[in-house]
Order: sequence, then structure tokens, then C-alpha cells
Amino acid sequence: MANAEFKQDNRLSALFAAKHDETTQIRPYDLTLVLIALTLFAIGFVIVTSASMPIAERLHDNPFYFAIRHAIYIGLAVIAAMIVLNLPMNFWRVANPYLLLFAIGLLIAVLIIGRTVNGSTRWIVIGPITIQAAEPAKLFFFCYLAGYLVRRYEEITENFKGFIKPLAVFFLLALLLLNQPDLGTVIVMFATTIGLLFLGGAKLWQFFGLVFTGVLAVVALILFEPYRVKRVTAFLDPWADPFGSGYQLTQSLMAYGRGSWFGQGLGNSLQKLEFLPEAHTDFIMAILAEEMGYVGVLVVLALILSLVAIALKIGNKAMSQDRPFDAFLAYGIGIWFSFQTAVNVGASSGILPTKGLTLPLVSYGGSSLIVMSIAVAILLRIDFELRVDGVQALKRGNKAKGSSKATQQKATLSDGSKTRKTRRTKVVDDE
Repeated sequence: MANAEFKQDNRLSALFAAKHDETTQIRPYDLTLVLIALTLFAIGFVIVTSASMPIAERLHDNPFYFAIRHAIYIGLAVIAAMIVLNLPMNFWRVANPYLLLFAIGLLIAVLIIGRTVNGSTRWIVIGPITIQAAEPAKLFFFCYLAGYLVRRYEEITENFKGFIKPLAVFFLLALLLLNQPDLGTVIVMFATTIGLLFLGGAKLWQFFGLVFTGVLAVVALILFEPYRVKRVTAFLDPWADPFGSGYQLTQSLMAYGRGSWFGQGLGNSLQKLEFLPEAHTDFIMAILAEEMGYVGVLVVLALILSLVAIALKIGNKAMSQDRPFDAFLAYGIGIWFSFQTAVNVGASSGILPTKGLTLPLVSYGGSSLIVMSIAVAILLRIDFELRVDGVQALKRGNKAKGSSKATQQKATLSDGSKTRKTRRTKVVDDE
């Protein structure tokens, strides 16, 4: 009985100390978010190394060619993230219109001086550096959209003109991206734009009208390009032409099938032996499924889902603390990561038509890794500033309480001194 009472007293003491002790340490960042990002980096490095060895051996006489480059990209991504982590959110609030102009400039430049690979002109080559212009364009557009939702909130909620303006900017970016062509990036940006406008207070009829218009536009873009029609027909029945239009998807489905529950073991994939094209980039999840099985796929999807959930949680926290720009940007990053993951996994598993989109923080590709690492760093910065604001508010509150206590003590002392003085005067008068 005495032992139970002692334990209860200890718990009460710990709760009191946690609530009132000013020396209680609060971690200035979200450790879970950092660990998730690093885990995805590690998984991506292992799977990219495994998936790229056969093609690296054939093309470059070095089985670790792509693995070494991927490791360098991860190092650059971490450095970029650390630099961005030191930028205050006020930088993004002020600079987002200029960043949008920079993104438009990159997309125009890629059409003029870009390098063409497999019929797509998406890369700007500057010496040893290769930039995929669509990746920073996504991030900078979401920054601009978050700023617009804050600056023009009343216009969006009350005026149709305010709702159309950001769509006009998106339409310009979409035209530039479709000339590369890059329909996958346009779809991801469109889905994120819809999500942010809905969260920003757009009217329901405007939201449904935008969704309907977007679906019609995507259908029209597919019908007007023969290669996109082939992709859709191959997606509907890939086994109708397994050595033609359905080749990539059928090989990917074989990889998923061979993986079963626990996979064939790391390094034991057959499809990576140049049966499955783009095995280390767009179809990295198929190789992961073949080698690590359903369990491996589930782990990666759970990690990305946790990252998205943290982004949305940070957005909710920022909105509750009257930081709408930070909130909308966090929401945008969360929607972007979730939708891009859904498209990548859906394409490789035959749920969606094949699209050239990377798996966030996992697939091979320097531009994608660096930009998505910057997005994670922005989430960490938002969370950091929210935590610092909370601590400062707590300290200000404690100082206010301390000052009020000091004032009361001074008043008590002064009252006591007055009383003593009065008593002394009384004694002198009596004498």
C-alpha cells in the first residue's frame, strides 16, 4: 500500500515538474520526420544499387556506376536540405513570386537548350550538372500558390476572378511542361493545386467544376497523342501485346508476382537483368517488390504515408498558430508526396497507365532527390519555428507571472515598511 502511494507521488511530482519547470528541454525539430527521410534514403540506395548493376555493367563497365552517382546525389541532397533548414520561412513568403519566375525561366530554357532522352526534352546540362527543370518548378509553384492563398484569401472565397488567377499560372506551366512532354508532372501539379484551392476556401461548385474540367483535359491530351493512347490500351490489357506496347508493364507485373510475401532476397531479382526497362528509376518499386516482397513494399508505403501524415499535422499546427502560409505550404508538400507516390506505384503495379514519375526519396535521380529533400527541410523548418514560437510564448508567460509575483512582493514589502514606519511614528508620538 505504501509502495503504491510512493509511486503515485512520484508520478505527480514528474507531471508537476514537466508542466512548471522552466528547465524542461523541448526538442527543436521532429526527430521522426528526420528518421523517416533517412530510412527512405537508405532503402533507396540499397535497391537502386541492386537494380542498376546489370545496366551499369553493360553501359559503363562498372556495376557500381549508378550506385556511386546515387550516393553523391544523396550527399548533395543532405547538404541542400541543411542549407534550406537555415532559411527562415519569411524568405519563402517574400521570395515565392520570384521563385515562380525562375521556374518559368527554367522551363523555357529546357525547351531551347535542353537535352533530349527517349523523345523527351526535360534536362538542362551545365557541365557535369544535369537539372530536370520540372522538379524545382513543382516546389516553386506550390510556394507561390501558398503565398497567393494568403494574399488573396478573400478574393478566392468571394470572387470567381480570384479563383481563376492561380489556374492561369498553372495553365502556363502546364503548356511548358506538355511541350517537353511531361504529362505526369502536370497531373501531380494539378492534383496538388486542386487540394490547396479546396483547403484555401474555394466554393464547392468551383472545386467540382475544376475537377471535371481537369479530367476532360487529361482525356483530350491522351486522345490527341498516339503514344499516350498506346499506353492506355496497354494498361487496360498489357498481355494483348506483351512484347510491344505492353512489354514494360508485363515485366513489372512479373516482378511483383515473383516477389510474393517476402521476396526472392536482396540482389536476386531476375527482371533487373535488363528485362524491365528503367528498373532503377520509374520502376524501382517493382524491383523492390521482387526482392523484398509484399512486406518490403508495405514498409516503404508506410514510411511515405507517415511522412505525409506528419506534413499534414505540421500544416494543422501552423494554421492553429495563425501561420497560414506555412500551413498551406506544408499541406501542398504532403499532397504532392502522396499523389506522386500513388502515381508511381500505381503505374508499376498496373493500376494506372505508365507515367515517368520518381518514387519520393527512393528512385534514382539527382534533381528529384535534391528537390524533395529541400521540401522535407522546409517541413522541418516550419515545425522548428512553431516550436520556437511556443517556447518563447511560454517564457514570456513565465516572465509575466514572475514579474507579477515580484510586483506583489514589492507591494507587500512596501506595505510592511509603511506599517513599520507608522508604528515607529506612533511610538515616537507616545514617547
